[in-house]
Amino acid sequence: MGQPRTSKPMVIPSILAEGVKVVEAVINAVQPFGYSDTAMFAVRLALDEALANAIRHGNQSDESKTVTIDFTVDDEQIVISITDQGPGFHPDQIPDPTLDENLERPCGRGVMLMRAYMTDVYFNDSGNCVTMVKRKDCKLPQVPED
Repeated sequence: MGQPRTSKPMVIPSILAEGVKVVEAVINAVQPFGYSDTAMFAVRLALDEALANAIRHGNQSDESKTVTIDFTVDDEQIVISITDQGPGFHPDQIPDPTLDENLERPCGRGVMLMRAYMTDVYFNDSGNCVTMVKRKDCKLPQVPED
């Protein structure tokens, strides 16, 4: 039997610096569970992208609006849910960031990165909550060599 399960809800204002504190708190909570450096990188990257999206796009950087973060971690997986107070969106309507016409856009890759680095990514029906899962035994996708 490993470490006991850790769970911690947090609510922050829509300020990017507060999101940085959340990322550090989550990473610190995950460390005792023995996840690989690669998994820790994946969680950090996906969480940073999800928080930035919630703050910038969901809440339009309105500091009077909050972002709620719930996460649990145990020996098998990390589950993180981020909910903003924005109107929501439909992830299937995001332009494909790998298309030529989108390659030079300065944004639009967050959801793609979350999906690439986490085991599972789910959005609620209204599009204002993302839940990301990173299973300990799930490796990152490999880029095929030519």
